[in-house]
Amino acid sequence: MSRVQLALRVADLEASIAFYRKLFGAEPAKRRPGYANFAIAEPPLKLVLLEGEAGQETVMDHLGVEVESTEQVAEATERLSALGLFTDVQTDTTCCYAVQDKVWVHGPGQEPWEVYVVKDDSTTYGADPELSPATCCTETTPTGCCS
Repeated sequence: MSRVQLALRVADLEASIAFYRKLFGAEPAKRRPGYANFAIAEPPLKLVLLEGEAGQETVMDHLGVEVESTEQVAEATERLSALGLFTDVQTDTTCCYAVQDKVWVHGPGQEPWEVYVVKDDSTTYGADPELSPATCCTETTPTGCCS
């Protein structure tokens, strides 16, 4: 099964978690400092909440498609490259408390999309254990975001 991912940068993580619990009738699948995600079965959705700056309005951080295997990431990379899109491949990268393989592309408005597979859980947010959700995505990946 694959599902669409929506990653939001939110000012108040606890209030956002409370709201999305009510909206989807589900508990977060993963909670870590400055981070939470919901794995919604219906509609198939991975909702990622990244703690942002206090007082900041919620903004879209990035979009994605979660797939089941590294092979599916490779197939997406080949397909997107063949269609003339610039692809940025990352393998065995640690981001958002998970080890992942992924490929990034950007839409016409520069909206970042990733096709990714979660290979394992991680105790750190990113490759650098000192980074937090507020800084990991903007400082460690060439695209400016992670999942």
